[in-house]
This record gives sequence, C-alpha cells and structure tokens, in this order.
Amino acid sequence: MIRVDAKPSDPIEEQPTIGLIGMGAMGTMYAKHFTEAGWKKISVCDRPEKFESLKLTYQADIIHKVVSQYGPCKPKFNILSTPTKVGAIVSGQTSVKTPERDAFEKYLPSDVHIISLHSLHGPTVSPVGQPLMIVLSSFRSRYVYLTHEEHDLVTANVQAVTHAAFLTMGTAWAAQRFYPWEHGHYVGGIETVKVNIMLRIYANKWHVYAGLAILNPSAKIQIDTYASSATELYKLMIAGDAEGLRERIYAARQKVFGARPDEDGSTNPIFLTEDVLDQFSIAKRSPPSPTGRNAPLINSHLSLLAMVDCWARLGIQPFDHLQLAATPVFRMWIGVAEYLFRSTERLNAALDVAVHDVTLRSDDLEFVVAARGWSQCVAFGNFELYRERFESTAAFFESRFEEANKLGGAMIKAIQDSNGVGK
Repeated sequence: MIRVDAKPSDPIEEQPTIGLIGMGAMGTMYAKHFTEAGWKKISVCDRPEKFESLKLTYQADIIHKVVSQYGPCKPKFNILSTPTKVGAIVSGQTSVKTPERDAFEKYLPSDVHIISLHSLHGPTVSPVGQPLMIVLSSFRSRYVYLTHEEHDLVTANVQAVTHAAFLTMGTAWAAQRFYPWEHGHYVGGIETVKVNIMLRIYANKWHVYAGLAILNPSAKIQIDTYASSATELYKLMIAGDAEGLRERIYAARQKVFGARPDEDGSTNPIFLTEDVLDQFSIAKRSPPSPTGRNAPLINSHLSLLAMVDCWARLGIQPFDHLQLAATPVFRMWIGVAEYLFRSTERLNAALDVAVHDVTLRSDDLEFVVAARGWSQCVAFGNFELYRERFESTAAFFESRFEEANKLGGAMIKAIQDSNGVGK
C-alpha cells in the first residue's frame, strides 16, 4: 500500500513509483520537475516506435484507447494481470476532463484512487505559481478544485477561445503573406503582446490546442460566439454605423468591466506600460519596413472588440477566472483587453478607425474570414482539418519561432512578476 506521507527525502525503497504515460512536451516537463523535487522512482512509457525519441504526447481524443490498454485488470496466460496496482493513485493530465472521467470510470479497477490534474500553462512556462487543477506538490503550483463540468467551462474561456483569437490572427496575417511587424502596422504596446503570443502558440504542436477546442462542448459554443461577434462588428464597421458600433461596444464594456461610459482607469491594471512592452517587440530586430513607415498605425483592434463582445453576450465574467485558473496567455489577453477598454481615449480611437479609416480594412476582413474558418473547423470536430489549418499557418511563421519564444518568455515573466505571480 502507498504511504500517503512519503517524501522525496525518504529512502528510495520507501518512495512510491511514479508512472508517466506519454512523454511529449508536458510529460517531459513533469518528469523533469519530479526528478528535481527528489523523487527517484520514475517510470515513463510511450509507443514502442517512440522508444528512442520519446516524443509522442497522448491526446485527449485517444484517452479511451490509452486507459483501456494500460488501466484494467486483464487475463493473460490464464493469470490475472494487473497493470494498475491495487490502491494506486491514477491521475490524468488531459485538457478536457469529461472524456478522461468517462474513460477512468469505464476501465480502471474500482480500488484505485483517481485524482484529475490539469496544469494551466504550456511546457515552456515554469509551473511555479501557475494554477494546477487539482493536486501534486512537486511543482509548487497553486491548487484549484473544480468538478469536471466546472473545469471544462472555465478552460473553454481561459484557454480554448483565447487560443482561437490568436490562431485567427496568425491565419489572417499568413493569408496576406506578410509579417505584420515588418509593415509598421502591428508594432508596440498591445501589438507586441498579440504578435509574441501568436508566434508562441504556433511554435507548439497542433494537438495541444485541438483537443481543448474540439472535445469541449463549452469551447465550441464560445468559439462560435467569438466568430459571430467578429462578423457582426465588422458588418457595423463597413455599414458606417458608428453609433451602433459604439453602443454595442460600450454596453459590452460596462457588462464585462463594470465601467460607466465616462469612467476611465483600473484599480489593479494587469498590463505593463507600452514602453516596457516595447522591450520585447520582435519588430526592432527585423529588417526595416520596405514602406519606410516607422510609426505604428492605430487599428480597430477587432480581435479585442470581438472578445469583450463575446464575453458580454455569454455572460462570462473573465475576472472571476483570472484568480481561479488564469493561464499566462489568458492573463495577458484580459490585460490588453482591459488596457484598451478602460481608456475611453484608446477605445474611441479604435472605434473611430474601425468606421472611418479603411487603411487596415482588408486586415479586418481577413480576420473575420479566419475566425469563421476556425469556428467551422471546431464545429465539424475534424482533427485532421484542424491540423492542416494550424500547420500551414505555422509553416509561414516558422523562421521566427526561436526569437519569438525567447522574447515571449521574457515578456510573460515580466508581466507575471509585475502582478506577483509565483511569489
């Protein structure tokens, strides 16, 4: 029987065996942190053909196959074999919990203890101070306790629809076949966050995001609503309906941020100053723009307008999720949304450009097309289509991934440090 009080400092024969199935980016990160914490009996496994490289991560869509293979007691040569030890603790680390729960309940022996986990960050972000649903102490994470249904609702917002916004940006820019930071359009401040996070997401593996979106019913609804918001706001823009656009956006502003039309500022801003963020801009390391433009253009920030409009339509209060289970990406996303919406000067400038300045209108059109495309892909539940869309966009930006990951990592750390995350 497992000692519940076992510690990494105990003799190796008194330590439990920790098994990891699937040694992709997240599995490798967990093995590293378990080892650094002092645990000595760590066993890992993956598919036989991946024995040398150990590079495959099991995804949420094949959780039933994995658990049915490794979990239940099976007769073998007329002897009852037990892949899962009596009284063992079994944890799942998939990003969508409903399929995981169903697989565990169907295939695991009744005497095991099930503790579901989900680290709300990627493998390149330190787990220190990040939310961990639900419990292991080796990572010094902050624990969050939720039901399976609550977990999937929260992660739909803090991960799936947030990722969809950045995936859409990347697809829209790639469709126009240019790097946005090289044209003077998306440089500095808010744009630094948009570009760096978009590149970090596309530098990861496609399946990291596909399961979060396709297998989570709440995510499908939110992603569809986001695409719908982008479409409807764009229609107001091209119709020249400045008053209709303003009324809708300011109503969403009040519903999400609780700010009156004449109210500015925030008590605890998440966003760093634009001067600080400019230190992490990929633009200054790029060749000069062929147009010779140096000053960034004001744009409509349709991606942010649609996000806040989506939250308002669905009755989502993003700040409720901020302390509960915010990922580093979501923390920055809500931070830039607040930065824009809390300032009537910045918000009015974006709305004015949206209706009266057609300079970036084609960019907004590509964004709407991309948003609807991602929404349809998720609604169809087609993993292969998702993979093709993701990888075709990633290929366009691939040459900038290494630089963007370094800058993005430093930017994330700076924002976390400024908000006391991990302290």
